[in-house]
Amino acid sequence: MHRRLHILLLAPSAVLLFLFTYKPFFQAVIESVYDSRAASSGEFVGLANFARLFDDPAFMAAVINNFIYVVFTVIPSLILGLLFALLLKENTRTNRWLRSIFFFPTLVPLVAAAALWSFIFLPGVGLLDHYLSLFIHSSHHNFLGQESTALTVLIIISIWKYSGYYMLFFLAGLQSIPDDALEAAHIEGASPWQGFYHVTLPLLRPTLTFVGTIALVYSFTQIDHIPAMTNGGPGHSTTVLLYYIQTITMESQDLGKAYAATLCTVVGLFFLTWLNNALLDSGADYER
Repeated sequence: MHRRLHILLLAPSAVLLFLFTYKPFFQAVIESVYDSRAASSGEFVGLANFARLFDDPAFMAAVINNFIYVVFTVIPSLILGLLFALLLKENTRTNRWLRSIFFFPTLVPLVAAAALWSFIFLPGVGLLDHYLSLFIHSSHHNFLGQESTALTVLIIISIWKYSGYYMLFFLAGLQSIPDDALEAAHIEGASPWQGFYHVTLPLLRPTLTFVGTIALVYSFTQIDHIPAMTNGGPGHSTTVLLYYIQTITMESQDLGKAYAATLCTVVGLFFLTWLNNALLDSGADYER
């Protein structure tokens, strides 16, 4: 009776998981070996879609851009989130206000954030150009129009938006660490840095692993600011994998190639998630 009840309770989640996760994935696997273009619609082509994909310079640029985007958004966001949590760990009135301020960017939709930051980086009349001309007498910098700086702007926006969100998880993790462990380290003569490195950080590794996984997923999927600010340009300097998939799906209707790119993206995300767990999860304490 209890087993049937458990199955019944899990059934809605299992059905949704199948419909919105496994079914699309297996559909992508099947469709990636068919050519959906008008001239040969529905023709089985094997791995030809993958061959065309890897021959596309735009795809290779998207892979490189996505790697840079992941490295320079995930790592700084996690470091800032952890730093905010350490500084605001004490539950004082001032800290509660500061937590709200740091968390506020998470509540701003990414498209709205893109509009805000577009005004900041607007050449000539934007806030950044205004202060650059005021202090160093340099202006009319088109940060979003230059290949060397456009991706950096998108990285800054992502860090600004998600650091406060990750801070909440780190706060929860820090508050679950027993005070006795830190007090014992202090009695033994450990400095604050030694206490953090040898006590706090090891006990925080389960939280760090979880937040790292979330940050990786967001770095691949949260790209609403790209079409709002750069449309993947200039050139292909801000084209990342998901935006590349959207572009070839909507503009060229090359679904076979899009499915192939989707599978490559899923495999890449899976590998990075596995690597994150392998590096951070090994030896983590889940019993406290």
